[in-house]
Amino acid sequence: MKLLLHPPVDRLRLERIQAVDPQIQTVNAESETEAHREIAEADAMFGKLTPNLLARAKQLRWVQAPTASMESFLFPELTAHPCVVTGMRGLYSDIIADHVLGYLLCFARNFHRYIRQQSMACWEPVGGEQQRQGAAVAGGVQSALDLGHVQLAGQTLGIVGLGHIGREIAQRALAFRMRVVAIDPQCDNVPPNIDAVWPPEELDRLLRESDFVVIAAPHTPKTVKLFRRPQLQAMKRSAYLINIGRGAVVDLNDLCEALATGEIAGAGLDVFEIEPLPSAHPLWKFENVIITPHVAGCAPEVSERHLRVLLTNLQRFVRGESLENVVNKELWY
Repeated sequence: MKLLLHPPVDRLRLERIQAVDPQIQTVNAESETEAHREIAEADAMFGKLTPNLLARAKQLRWVQAPTASMESFLFPELTAHPCVVTGMRGLYSDIIADHVLGYLLCFARNFHRYIRQQSMACWEPVGGEQQRQGAAVAGGVQSALDLGHVQLAGQTLGIVGLGHIGREIAQRALAFRMRVVAIDPQCDNVPPNIDAVWPPEELDRLLRESDFVVIAAPHTPKTVKLFRRPQLQAMKRSAYLINIGRGAVVDLNDLCEALATGEIAGAGLDVFEIEPLPSAHPLWKFENVIITPHVAGCAPEVSERHLRVLLTNLQRFVRGESLENVVNKELWY
């Protein structure tokens, strides 16, 4: 049995891969030329498979992708090929969910605005002097510090895509006593305490009911530009959009127009149609937008988890067992 690694892995990883079974011939290909030569007799591969490499493969049965998302990994010849493709699904779920909760807390407590004010040594509760005076004139007893702030408990969180990441987000939101609804192509096996899981056709319903909308859907042919102006207009004007799924899901021109006209309250974005986001892009100028540079899945634990997925599947492949994280090549996940 031959396993091809390309691009090559470092020495420590290579040693742990080789330790799975000394009978496996492991080729850590340093160059494209070597990879093209060695894949002819390879049974399995870990790395970036290309159409040229696949065309030279004579007995390839399994490919372990190094990524969780499949849009840049799959191609028509690979989709049609009988080999099994596995991915890194679930690798970052809890880490990305933490990132999402960071956005929620920032927007609920206006941390994003106070951080900007701090740089100017500005002591001013969000809501402003005019709002405070208006509350006083109306005889309101609301504290000035309550203006422009919300409590997460009782708010509705709508999750677009209830996969590994979506479920981790839901559990954290439930801990804050939020109401959670979701859409997903597979509505069975609903996690406990989630209020409702609807099919994708109910997206507008989710948008109308949610105070925070989190996109945790993968990039697939069906999700490209899923969010355009009509979807943004379906949201509450007080609602926030958060995207940690894939940049292709949200049309950024439409998002900028919705933000500029006040159709939504703000957005937390970690992924974008164009990355890096150009310095001249108007999104940088919105005070009600939090931009992070595609780092929601970054954490020290990821490297070890990444290797563990490969080692587990390699052990299962050697034993002839079913593999984990098998990708539906037609659906891209």
